[in-house]
Amino acid sequence: MPDVHIIIVTYNAMKWAERCFTSLRKSSVPVQCIVIDNGSTDGTQEYIKNEFPEVSFIQSESNLGFGKANNIGIEKAYKNGAEFFYLMNQDAWLYEDSLEKMLDIYAQHPEKDEIGIISPFHIDGSEKFLDIFLDQYIAKNYEKTRLISDLYFQTLKPYYEIHFVNAAHWLLPRKTIETVGGFNPYFFHYGEDDEYVNRIHFHQKKVLLVPGSKVVHDGVQSLHKIDFTKFENVRVEVNAMNPNLPNGLNLEKKALKQSMLKNFLTGNFSQYKQLSKKYKKISHEGGRLTDLRNQLIQTGPTFLNLS
Repeated sequence: MPDVHIIIVTYNAMKWAERCFTSLRKSSVPVQCIVIDNGSTDGTQEYIKNEFPEVSFIQSESNLGFGKANNIGIEKAYKNGAEFFYLMNQDAWLYEDSLEKMLDIYAQHPEKDEIGIISPFHIDGSEKFLDIFLDQYIAKNYEKTRLISDLYFQTLKPYYEIHFVNAAHWLLPRKTIETVGGFNPYFFHYGEDDEYVNRIHFHQKKVLLVPGSKVVHDGVQSLHKIDFTKFENVRVEVNAMNPNLPNGLNLEKKALKQSMLKNFLTGNFSQYKQLSKKYKKISHEGGRLTDLRNQLIQTGPTFLNLS
């Protein structure tokens, strides 16, 4: 059996902890689990330690956010000899054969070095519907994959290449970690998986979606769940550091200036002010964004300490 390490970042996870960690015990593929807790206040730490003593538990002194905490788990798993890294949200759980079916796809794939991320089919907490975000990702890839057509005619292929899937359930082969690295520390929460997938494509790797494997992600079923009054710069910053765009930062600044002018001329001053704040922020942080982009275009364990 391959060495699979599951990495879960927790923050007040008691609502899901029993289902989440019990599902790992029932997996047909034996797994080791690393938890990085970001400062829970609902008893998550004690519950995991007492009820699931097999879990390797790391307590962060502060809330590091999603990406930085995952990087700690990835580093530990790598040093423990992990062959596969399974990143899973706290509000998620597996079925008995979820991992087995993803690993089968990896084993049968003729070009393993092309694989960046393997994702199962995410279903929602009711276990009766696809996760609404997966619906969106499939729809955006309709021309390339024809997955919706295959679903209708019940002619599903073993896997589909898809542009993006969120990091609620990601299976990463060791080679991905060694080539692409870890999450960009610039992002605290939201945007880090978009930025990582940009690097997956830059390094000429693929995101594979496996219909035969299903898992649960009990997330909010709304495409508007992200409060962009708090995270209004995420998309701009992701694009500014996109290694697939030769001049991403300047392209974003140019697009913002054009939008600012349009909104000013049409009298939409509230939108003009929001765009102006974004422009000032990425202009002020331009040096940092450029430095980070110069790091993430390198081949290797970027943003990780694997020694």
